[in-house]
Amino acid sequence: MKVNHLLYRACLGPLLGLTCIISVHGQSVRRSIRTPEYRALQQRLSKGWNTWYNNSLLSWVLLPQGFSINLCLDNYEDGDYLREAFKASPTQHHPETVVPGLRSDDGSYTSLRIRFRDAEFTVESATDGGDEMILVTPLKAARQMLVVEAGIQYGWVGQVGTEEAGAARNPGDRKLVYRADKAVMEVRSAGAQVPNAYVVSSAPHLCLLLNKPVALYTGRHRSLEEVRAFLDSRRQAEERRGQAFGQLADCFRAMQTILAWNTVYDGANGRVITPVSRLWNRGWGGIVLFDWDTYFAGYMCSWFNKGLAYANMVEITKAISEQGFIPNYQAPFGNYSWDRSEPPVGAILVLDMYKRYKEKWFLEEVYDELLVWNRWWAAHRTIKGYLAWGSDKVPDSLRMNDQFSIVAARLESGLDNSPMYDSIPFNETTHTMELADVGLMSLYVADCRAMEEMAQVLGRVADAKELRERAEKYGKLLASLWDEKKGIFLNRRTDIDQKSYRLSPTLFYPLLAKVATQAQAERMMKEHYFNSNEFYGDFVIPSIARNDPAFHDNDYWRGRIWGPMNFLVYLGIRNYRLPEARADLVKKSKELLMKSWKKDGSIFENYNSVTGQGDDVNSADAFYHWGALLSFLSILDRENQQ
Repeated sequence: MKVNHLLYRACLGPLLGLTCIISVHGQSVRRSIRTPEYRALQQRLSKGWNTWYNNSLLSWVLLPQGFSINLCLDNYEDGDYLREAFKASPTQHHPETVVPGLRSDDGSYTSLRIRFRDAEFTVESATDGGDEMILVTPLKAARQMLVVEAGIQYGWVGQVGTEEAGAARNPGDRKLVYRADKAVMEVRSAGAQVPNAYVVSSAPHLCLLLNKPVALYTGRHRSLEEVRAFLDSRRQAEERRGQAFGQLADCFRAMQTILAWNTVYDGANGRVITPVSRLWNRGWGGIVLFDWDTYFAGYMCSWFNKGLAYANMVEITKAISEQGFIPNYQAPFGNYSWDRSEPPVGAILVLDMYKRYKEKWFLEEVYDELLVWNRWWAAHRTIKGYLAWGSDKVPDSLRMNDQFSIVAARLESGLDNSPMYDSIPFNETTHTMELADVGLMSLYVADCRAMEEMAQVLGRVADAKELRERAEKYGKLLASLWDEKKGIFLNRRTDIDQKSYRLSPTLFYPLLAKVATQAQAERMMKEHYFNSNEFYGDFVIPSIARNDPAFHDNDYWRGRIWGPMNFLVYLGIRNYRLPEARADLVKKSKELLMKSWKKDGSIFENYNSVTGQGDDVNSADAFYHWGALLSFLSILDRENQQ
């Protein structure tokens, strides 16, 4: 497929009995799918009612038709109209406040609480076969009006309108109607409607006052009581699912909830995917996938939804660039990071998922791209034998001013403004930082070993030998970065051949590569992890040591706590006999996540290392899925201990 043009074939299935061909300019992405198993998986995922539409948590879309029911709020006294609802931090000043609640992965049950101006209410939905039910329950009397809009998403073909409902009980009521070919679908309300000729909506819509519970439904007639009873049964079923995790029910629910709410349908590419957050997508004008973020999402999904796990792992791997790397980001309109990649965690997590499900087709789908990416690091990110983050001298699709520079190389590290890279020069010959990076080399050695194991499963004997040799080569170089005096691995300046003494959790990553000895691992934990001047405290692990001058900046990677760092350090710790550090990291990570989750359902992109807050800065998205890695550690650790 060409990057700037795609003839998207949307088979609308037996309900509509037609095939629709849609021309989508600039929004498609290149991807080469090789297995029938994955094609069938995406077809299975892309069906039914769910909160598929990215731009509002109060929108339900039926796939594969694209018919949508959108709940809006009209504050008719001052003309304020809420058409899109997001989960956002108070620092972002959204007019709505959303607390996402219990929900299923597939949208067969959802719940949330929302506040807008003086209105506060709960919204629940459930599916019954092909029918959808939505119950809106005010928590207090309010002046807002509920406006139910009908639409067709993704530019697909069909018609929507309003007609007289023909209800004897409530004469004058209307219904929303969707038609495509010979198929018809109707949306009715249980509760008296209010005509409003002045509502600021040009879409077909219904208006209802929020002074008492109201229900919406498709299919056969249902009373308010019937809708409520059906929702109760679905809620109880979903509650039982969480209870299966026992004392870790809250950990599971936090992880599962944010991943389910952030799962959307990418209509331009016909795929279900779980981006980092809906707000990030909105900011990029469509679906944006970030490299290691999406691998983490897929890995967490593997604990509760195999289909979503595969979808995320495959889609980010298929984002591989023409240059041979998984890009830092992939976005609509041909945008991706042409000059840089991001930390190579993909093979490590893909292999672990394969061991969980033992489905060989999955490895066959992603292996070739992962191998190309593995080779790319050694070919393009080497300086004086070591590996370093970099940025290639190529045109950037966004024409960023920081391309081919130390700033762009920082972005490749995934640790955008980390103090580790302050004052590090950029080598314009090698296109890399002048810094042998412990974190990158550790992840790369682990990547080589994971790829070698995959090659053996697939019978790629020559590949396995090649990967084993690379793991040994870079493993020896990584081992040489151990500092006996400091008791930790240190980054090394390659331009002046001096050690860098700025301490970050990435210096624990040699545990993940299994390069450290047991004695070295014990020293690292005792002298650094449990050192309150460096990494230890009520909340762990800060992204730079507490005694570093930049720690108090409390700005992104300058002192804040990040789920992926804790997660990768944990993966390393579990390779060694370090029971005290392991238990402490799991416990403290859980406590940090639960602090915001139990307060208002927030899961932040990063957290304050001193107060544990996530909403103290503008840069911390309040519903960013990799924050759930903090609670996921408890689930992962329980399984590892069994």
